[in-house]
Amino acid sequence: TDKLSPSRRSSNMSAIRSKDTKPELIVRRIVHTLGYRYRLHASDLPGKPDLVFRPRRKVIFVHGCFWHLHPDDKCLDARRPKTNKRYWGPKLTRNAERDAQHVAALKSAGWKVLIIWDCETKALAPLTKRLVKFLGRR
Repeated sequence: TDKLSPSRRSSNMSAIRSKDTKPELIVRRIVHTLGYRYRLHASDLPGKPDLVFRPRRKVIFVHGCFWHLHPDDKCLDARRPKTNKRYWGPKLTRNAERDAQHVAALKSAGWKVLIIWDCETKALAPLTKRLVKFLGRR
């Protein structure tokens, strides 16, 4: 059972950010330092990608491991909650299914998609290499 009252739980959940999260800011800082320019959260694209590089037709999503069900077994942040499984199971599964639909729609429209997981933003050197490889020459 939940230890918080419904109103307190609602307050906690509403405080969780969907934009300008710490992992997203890390990725944005690296990309900007490398000299790439981008737009944020394009509402005209499926899933409102976090970073959009229109001339390159490339987008980057920065996903939270918990909320988007990071499939890596070693990622501790991707564990499903042990309480209230009837709520969390379908909710997190829906998030992952919706993500897959957005990626498929973007790819079918000719966009290249990179997903960066929250846990991948902790090691900056490999993340930087991955970003340069995805974005190509400036």
